[in-house]
Amino acid sequence: MALTLAPVRARALHDLEIRSGALRHLGPNWYATVMGTAIVANAGAALPVRVPGLHTACTVVWAFSALLLAALLTARAGHWLRHGDQARRHLLDPAVAPFYGCLPMALLAVGAGTLSLGSPVIGRTAAIAADSVLWSAGTVSGLLIAAAVPYLMITRHRVEPGSASPVWLLPVVAPMVSAALGPALIPHLPAGQWQEAMLLGCYAMFGLSLLGTLVMLPLIWGRLVQHGPLPLALTPTLFLVLGPLGQSTTAVHQLADTAPGVVQAPYAAAMSAFAVLYGVPVMGFALLWLALAAALVVRAARRGMPFAMTWWAFTFPVGTCVTGAAGLSRHTGLDAFTWLAAGLYVVLVAAWAVAGTRTVRGLLSGSLLAAPR
Repeated sequence: MALTLAPVRARALHDLEIRSGALRHLGPNWYATVMGTAIVANAGAALPVRVPGLHTACTVVWAFSALLLAALLTARAGHWLRHGDQARRHLLDPAVAPFYGCLPMALLAVGAGTLSLGSPVIGRTAAIAADSVLWSAGTVSGLLIAAAVPYLMITRHRVEPGSASPVWLLPVVAPMVSAALGPALIPHLPAGQWQEAMLLGCYAMFGLSLLGTLVMLPLIWGRLVQHGPLPLALTPTLFLVLGPLGQSTTAVHQLADTAPGVVQAPYAAAMSAFAVLYGVPVMGFALLWLALAAALVVRAARRGMPFAMTWWAFTFPVGTCVTGAAGLSRHTGLDAFTWLAAGLYVVLVAAWAVAGTRTVRGLLSGSLLAAPR
């Protein structure tokens, strides 16, 4: 269906560009709309509670995220072809370049939903194939971006003192998403070396992303303490810190679930224990950061925080905490984690509805695709 609509969407975007040049300012941050939409479906499918009609609703949201991904890939390809100068300018802009980390995460999130929710729609074989392609593309691009953006920050970007931002986490979080979503493909690989290599490769990406996050967090905290709150429009990006916290908790539980039969018993048992011993304290810190970020957002809202694409930071990071809490519920059996996952999911859906509605309004008015001031 997405392939059928792609040419129509491409023609529509071409006509729009001819009339207003709208594609010129379509940046990589727009992939956050795909991430935020797909996580609503994926987190709903992972909830440890059963709600009538939820699975069907999540399937519809997944299908919408797939169409949105196809449209954005087409639009971004047009952006590079017709506005290559602007695209290169984005890469050299320290405020924009980190958003290239959104592309691999969008691919990975839609791929995961295709396997978990799309199988009844497109068939099991097609769903596995689609997820394999999207996971591979997302992982390769994520690893490249995780290395390329820091390289540009060191060699080409002019980073001013006190300019550290939670946005800097986006490139290094993408491999963590691969680590969390790769285990679903392990049962479909040949037993033995293939499965074990995939499992340990996901653990390697978990470590890569975790250590990269630990490098960035002190810079972000130091900027907040020394220079005060972020500018109003950037305040929602504080929620991005939840991304590596929730996604890493999700990753260790997904890896622990897959480990039996892939690695030897002592290692499988150790991975299961590590999932709880790591996940509980990290989820505790995530809740502390959620409270801090929410308080700062309320403060910014009272001072007239305007709508911007940064509002999509309220979606995907919170969704990773939903899946992380769901993993803790599954491994510990504690009802507290079940209710935490359900409560965070309600917050996620509300944030997605608000961000989505305001984005549609901004598109219709043309303000979101206008040249930045």
